[in-house]
Amino acid sequence: MFTANDRLVLKKLAQQVHDIAALPRQQALRDMWRKHTALKHGIPPVFVSPEGSWAEIIPDDSLQCEDAFAREVELELRRRIFRHEYIPDDTPIEDHYDIPVTSLWCGIPWGVPIQRRPSTSRGAWHHVPFIEEPEDWKKLKKPVLPLDMEGAEMRAEALRETVGDLLKVHVTGVKIFDFHIAHIYCDYRGLDNLFIDLIDDPEMVKDVFAFLTEGTMDLIKEVQQLNLVQSNNDYTYHYTGGLGYCDDLPAYTDQPVGLDQVWGAAEAQEYSCVSPEMFCETILPFEKQLLEPFGLNGYGCCDDLTEKLPEVLKIKNLRRVAACPWADLGKMAQRLKKDYILTWKPNPAWLAGETFDAEGMEKYMTESLLAAKAGYPEIILRDTHSCRSDPKRFTQFVALTRRAIEKVYGE
Repeated sequence: MFTANDRLVLKKLAQQVHDIAALPRQQALRDMWRKHTALKHGIPPVFVSPEGSWAEIIPDDSLQCEDAFAREVELELRRRIFRHEYIPDDTPIEDHYDIPVTSLWCGIPWGVPIQRRPSTSRGAWHHVPFIEEPEDWKKLKKPVLPLDMEGAEMRAEALRETVGDLLKVHVTGVKIFDFHIAHIYCDYRGLDNLFIDLIDDPEMVKDVFAFLTEGTMDLIKEVQQLNLVQSNNDYTYHYTGGLGYCDDLPAYTDQPVGLDQVWGAAEAQEYSCVSPEMFCETILPFEKQLLEPFGLNGYGCCDDLTEKLPEVLKIKNLRRVAACPWADLGKMAQRLKKDYILTWKPNPAWLAGETFDAEGMEKYMTESLLAAKAGYPEIILRDTHSCRSDPKRFTQFVALTRRAIEKVYGE
């Protein structure tokens, strides 16, 4: 599978990651997250996700491996090394490498292909609706769980043979349980049509969400029957924001676990412009149903939940609640208090803009943290689709954020 060059490249990178992961700081960060997610820490942790900026930081043509899977591993290892060198946030660098046999990603097809019309390779896109009439929904079929146990084992064996003395390679089940039924609706019907449907035919919308919920729950049941529910009380990124380490869930194990021992999450960011009443009537009941079995849950993404909190807080085992850049942080903090994690997502435009305004960013971060201090915030920088090919902006962001935290919390 791997060429001789692939093995040399991966061996060198794995050695670096192994050495970084052994630093005492990594264990201190893990311990901090466990306390933080158990509501026992107090100082907001900082998590930075370069996301789209990775294409500028580590371009595809800079990778040295030849085999497709080797290039995938190389990219991930280079990201960890870059994070260690340039993003001094609170993300532990791990020497684990997970190879899942399946996933519950929202792109699993429902019987018909999803069509989108892109603007640029890394820019916006527009839905091309497949559903034109209500009866077209009947053409959708419940999804089939994608499963590749043999392929995952082959990839794991190849990686262990190359870097097994340096990295802990795991063949895993499902560790990410986040649900996006509004996203799936729009994949087939379009976002603008969703808004029209909510006015013209809200019962149809609810019927579709019921179908999507049932199909998703069937997938979850299949994962359970195959003993593929995997603990995510670890370095797994939790969709709403932050990492999975938590003292309020059973300790991590590589053996199959129940849903009551893992994190779940859901969001309906397509409902950003929809009233709280319509949100509560048409979609939240289905999301509550999906999240009910999980040990801890997160909710929200890029949608302003300020006025939707009363019903959102009724989600069972809710722990994390997202506050998007345009949410009223003060109101949310007052409502959530110290009883929930306020997953605050600063506006990434401060990092991705034409110019980098350090003074303005520090002022923005300080004022925002002052508003959020009544709650229990974490700082999650996401949607950084560009850093203007200036990776040091991430270093600056963390430094400015640390200064803002010191001003507000005195540490």
